[in-house]
Amino acid sequence: MVSIMNEALELEVGQHVLEVGTGCGWHAATVAEIVAPSDAAKEKWGHVFTLEIVGELANMARKNLKDARFDDRVTVVYGDGSTGYPEKAPYVRILATAAAPEVPQPLIDQLSVGGIIVLPVGGASLFQSLVRIRKFAGGRTKREDLGGVAFVPLTGRFGHRF
Repeated sequence: MVSIMNEALELEVGQHVLEVGTGCGWHAATVAEIVAPSDAAKEKWGHVFTLEIVGELANMARKNLKDARFDDRVTVVYGDGSTGYPEKAPYVRILATAAAPEVPQPLIDQLSVGGIIVLPVGGASLFQSLVRIRKFAGGRTKREDLGGVAFVPLTGRFGHRF
């Protein structure tokens, strides 16, 4: 799934990326190796900002990313990813690793023109689709369904309510 999402994001060196749902940090590290490859000059690097709503997971991811020497390419932020991270917006690419009931508007707002969002959308446990959204001038978007998936539910302000 990580490879499918990375391919759907059309990642390139130098891109500014937001990830919602850090988990252990693995997906952020794979994105970072594409947008800020270790064999490229640092001035060409992009950066990954990743948000995690569970404090213990954010701490674990920081440690994992530091141990794997990705901490100069990935910034882990403890917070509600469903609201995005406006402090570093706009982003050229945004991905979410938890299923939202609908695409959170703050993520669309924080996406740059020409940018891409990839995230699962649907119920808390069933009937989710991996969705790719492209943003055009004037805020217009195009949505593509990339197929059925099963992810944990997105929590937070624009996530599922339990």
